[in-house]
Amino acid sequence: MTSAFAQDRRVPSSAAELRLSYAPIVQRVEPAVVNVYAAKVIQNHNPLLDDPIFRRFFGVPGQQGEQMQRSLGSGVMVDPSGLVVTNNHVIEGADQVKVSLSDKREFEAEIVLKDTRSDLAVLRLKNVHEKFPTLDFANSDELQVGDVVLAIGNPFGVGQTVTHGIISALARTQVGITDYQFFIQTDAAINPGNSGGALVDMTGKLAGINTAIFSRSGGSQGIGFAIPANMVRVVVASARSGGKAVKRPWLGARLQAVTPEIAETLGLRRPTGALVASIVSGSPAARAGLKPSDLIVAIGGQPIDDPNAFDYRFATRPLGGTAEIEVQRAGKPVKLAVPLETAPDGGRNEIVLTTRSPFQGAKVANISPALADEMHLDADTEGVIVVGVADDSISANYGFQKGDIVLAVNGQKISKTSDLERVTRDESRLWRIKLVRGGQQINATLGG
Repeated sequence: MTSAFAQDRRVPSSAAELRLSYAPIVQRVEPAVVNVYAAKVIQNHNPLLDDPIFRRFFGVPGQQGEQMQRSLGSGVMVDPSGLVVTNNHVIEGADQVKVSLSDKREFEAEIVLKDTRSDLAVLRLKNVHEKFPTLDFANSDELQVGDVVLAIGNPFGVGQTVTHGIISALARTQVGITDYQFFIQTDAAINPGNSGGALVDMTGKLAGINTAIFSRSGGSQGIGFAIPANMVRVVVASARSGGKAVKRPWLGARLQAVTPEIAETLGLRRPTGALVASIVSGSPAARAGLKPSDLIVAIGGQPIDDPNAFDYRFATRPLGGTAEIEVQRAGKPVKLAVPLETAPDGGRNEIVLTTRSPFQGAKVANISPALADEMHLDADTEGVIVVGVADDSISANYGFQKGDIVLAVNGQKISKTSDLERVTRDESRLWRIKLVRGGQQINATLGG
């Protein structure tokens, strides 16, 4: 049955209608779209400067030089007090962030919240005493393929630019940009510098945040991706409440995609839905009665095509209350009410290892349910996980990466961060390390 919202759409019926302009929408929304300038200081490392003989004969000082690295993006004003949302990759690692308004005024900004999982960040303008124009959020679940949209941003730094196109596809889940694979695809021209800018619908509301393009040349080829407004709304709400991290509901179950072979086994006409592979004891999923081998086909009446679609739909539900999930169990439909609550995050005990060892400069943590959910690990994963590696540290030079799970060092089992901290205090010329990376176990012997 065609919805009333869909019936509002129609094609132009006369030559006069083809001469209609988007200018009124642009004039209303353009002041709320800003330019974001981020800068960070990087060290220029010349290996010749490490040689004292080179420095002596060529008169080169031992102090390494510094260089300012700059990035350019766009952003959207979402609160009249000066709150701006942009892409996390625009401001990642920045020491200084500035925001330029459409009227050319420039303000310094502080980073309020960064969410790597959605590639969104929220900024706040400093030292402001006025109200700024903002964009309201559209309900991105009401968008349809073929809807006309405008992309507004600062491509290549040429200045604020408006392009138009249509929504080419919805719920793109195989893009590989962020944890939440659920993007709006558009053919509105998006280029470098548009990241963090607005994708606007024909009511002048924010439909999404432009975040990436598919391109063989580096420029627009008519395939751009935007983060839906309903995900942006969740991140902005966390920033408004003063949170430093986004709080989302936790299911407590591992899901897997339905392959054609699995679909045939389950008697499905096509491979769709999210198959429950395992359940965490005591989790919301367990308390709701979800079971392994259940096939999730809908949440809140919205169909689920794959695990990525479920992750997005579930993550954009407000905390508190329940979410109604429809599953197929042994071929029969079952409805379950899953509590919407955050994952337990106690006992991470994050530390940075400072004693001289191959781990020096690595930040490690115990695997809490919240961290397991964030890193896409099974809740019963053992070991200590690397959550960060300092640039130019010993651990970075040895090739340790975020997400590495340390299981044992020199024959000693590593169950918590204090175990790894204790082991790295021992002086050793050889370090026998057992870790898991990308699901594969690695045994390495490193020099001390």
